[in-house]
Amino acid sequence: MPHVRNTVDAGEFNTVLELPYELRLLDFQAAMQDVYDLFYDINGLLLERGLQHLDEMLRPAAMSGIISDLLTASLANHSRSLTENRYFNGHPDLVVAGVYPENSVQSGTEGVEVKSTRNKGGAVDTHGAREQWMCVFVYKVDTDTQPVRDRAPMTFTNVYLGHVTESDFRHNPRGTLGTRTATLHRKGIEKLRSNWVYTFKP
Repeated sequence: MPHVRNTVDAGEFNTVLELPYELRLLDFQAAMQDVYDLFYDINGLLLERGLQHLDEMLRPAAMSGIISDLLTASLANHSRSLTENRYFNGHPDLVVAGVYPENSVQSGTEGVEVKSTRNKGGAVDTHGAREQWMCVFVYKVDTDTQPVRDRAPMTFTNVYLGHVTESDFRHNPRGTLGTRTATLHRKGIEKLRSNWVYTFKP
């Protein structure tokens, strides 16, 4: 497969879903396309130098972190009312502009937390169970095609955006070297997935 630019399928959005904070489906389409375009540019340069795709170089957790950061920045750029939370590791990732001083808050309630994952069901670990608007982008990475340079580009398969509460989470056991996390339990995931923004089958 030649090096190709991935494109968001505009026909796969949920046009009847009511979105919070003046968000539009076009904001999500533009944010995902921004990520596709960036990966296309980076991987093109890497392939020209005989190197692997960025998808191959990064560990899954690192890749999810980068994609989440890119989506947060792009959604902030395209959104009419949301901006990036300027507090380092603050919650949520996107806050309503003008609500918090200098758009910076350690733990706020007005905004959207952004996550990305390879988990098909959309389950992601968080640093705490809390009431929030949570947006989860599910993506797929081709790890099977040979040779590696012919692998398909990273593809978003699902986007969910739902309002969840503390009772929608289960607390995960903390290991001796880890920090305690929380994940949406089965009913919490079902609640989130019922508020789907985008579904695409590559």
